[in-house]
Amino acid sequence: MESMGKKKPRPRRSFTPACKAEIVELCRRGDRSVGQVAKDFDLTETAVRDWVRQAEVDAGERDGLTSSEREELAALRREDRRLREDVEVLKRATAFFATETR
Repeated sequence: MESMGKKKPRPRRSFTPACKAEIVELCRRGDRSVGQVAKDFDLTETAVRDWVRQAEVDAGERDGLTSSEREELAALRREDRRLREDVEVLKRATAFFATETR
C-alpha cells in the first residue's frame, strides 16, 4: 500500500537535434498546443517548452544564450575547473617539497 500514488521516475532519455527540431516545428505550426505535442510524443510539457524557447533564442527571436554559446560556456567552465585542480595540485606539491628540503 505504500507504493500507491507514487510514480516511478522515468529513465532519462536523450533526443537528437533533428528530433527536437521536428517537435519544435510541430509546436510552431500552431495546429496543436505544446501540451498536446508533448502528450503525443510521451514527453514532458516542460521539456518541449524548453526546446521551443531555445529554438527561439537560436533564431534571434528571444534574448538569451544560443546553443553554440551554451556549448562554449560549458567547455570553458570544464577547462577552468581542470586548471583550478592543476593549480591546487601544484600548490600541494610545492608545500610538500618545501617541507622536505628543510
